[in-house]
Formats: sequence, C-alpha cells, structure tokens
Amino acid sequence: MSNMYQWADYYDLTQRGVAGDVEFYLEEAKQAGGKVLDLACGTGRIAIPLAQAGIEVTGIDLSPDMLARAQKKAKEQGVTTGLTLLQGDMRSFDLGETFSLIMIPFRSFLHLLHIQEQMKALRCIRKHLAPGGKLALNVFVPKINHFQEENEKMSLRGTYPLPSGGEVLMWDYTRYDHFQQLCEVTRTYERTDARGTVVERVNGRFVLRYIFPTELHHLLRLNGLKVTRRYGNFAKAPFDASSTELIVVCEAL
Repeated sequence: MSNMYQWADYYDLTQRGVAGDVEFYLEEAKQAGGKVLDLACGTGRIAIPLAQAGIEVTGIDLSPDMLARAQKKAKEQGVTTGLTLLQGDMRSFDLGETFSLIMIPFRSFLHLLHIQEQMKALRCIRKHLAPGGKLALNVFVPKINHFQEENEKMSLRGTYPLPSGGEVLMWDYTRYDHFQQLCEVTRTYERTDARGTVVERVNGRFVLRYIFPTELHHLLRLNGLKVTRRYGNFAKAPFDASSTELIVVCEAL
C-alpha cells in the first residue's frame, strides 16, 4: 500500500483544510512582519497565498510529489518570487536563518508519532525563531465518543465533482491504538466517470498521533516555548470544552 501523499492531485482536490485557516495564518504572517517558515507545506495551500501577499515564505515538506505539485501551482498562479520550497524533515532541519513566524498548519504536527520526534521538531523550531518570533499550529481535539463511533469502520469523508462530469469519493478506514495515542487511517480514493463507473481506485495509508490540549502545553514549555494565545477555531473563538480544534500561538520563553 502506498503513502497517501504520493497522490498529490487527489490530495489537492479533497483536502481543503479547516474553515478560515488560510486567512488566519495570513493575518499572523502579516503581523509577524518578517520571513515565514511553513512546515509540512504540502502542495502550497497556505504558502502560495502568503507569497502572493508579498510575504517571503520558505516551505518544507517530506514528499517530493507534494512539493512538485506546489511548484506547479505556484507557477500557474504567477508566484515567481518570495517562495522557496525545500524537501526536508521538520524533526531535523537546519536552514541557517531565523523566521518571524513558523507555522505547522492543518494538524501536521500529529504526523510525529513519538514524543522524541515531537521534541526534536520543537527544538528545531525554537532554534529557528527570530527574536520575538512566533510559532502557530493547530491540532484536532481528541473526543472519546468520536473514537468509539469510528473505530474499525469505513466512512465516506466526501464526494468531489470533476470537470469531466465524474467525481472522486474519499473513504477512510480508521483503527485506533489508545495506548500509544495513534490513529491509523487507510484512505481510498475512487474516481468515477460521468456514468458513475469507477475508473480508478487508489489506496494510501497514514498514521497520526493525537495529542491532548494539556499535553501539548507541557510539551511546548519543555522545549522553551510558551502559549500566548489559544483559540477554539480560526475565527478566534475561545477554546473551551465544546471545541473540536485547538489553535495555539507560542513565543520563546
């Protein structure tokens, strides 16, 4: 079974982020007033709009397929300067420069599957923060009842129309390991033609380590970062027991 992130075209079609996240990170970047580092930048969903706004952005991602797609999109959208795309690992990068804002959008911090990996990434981030610089990231809030409803079941996540008249269906089969706080997702993309016939089916797999809010706060502080703001959505609603998303903005201690 392949890594889901080899299917950059399908990813781009189906992964729209969390409502309001592009606008939120753009506002943070403008307020930061300097260079921005986008970790796990993917196909440039957030990095490209920032570059279009005149912000100098460096994007890092592990996947060459995602980066190739990002480069293609940037060219198509007229971004010729201000965007640097690099293949790299958020656990071990060393760019020799600092940034006013470092961001990890769309829950990508959860791809770090062990505490040691999370610690390595946060140490790298701390090293690359300019004086007064900020780290912004978001993660989903684990809900026990949600885990029970989804465990070892196939769920239709969405249908996405194609210009040809067909559509793409995205299915997930999720298995949870609560001892290690892991969720293993087998994702299936089905592409149909205008008659509804399946013409392609591809399977991919990814694993996330979910993290509880208090755990995240402690992890950040252990690595020289303090949370200065936190929200329950990208409209900056207060974070509370009803929140399904946690957005934090941090500074160096």
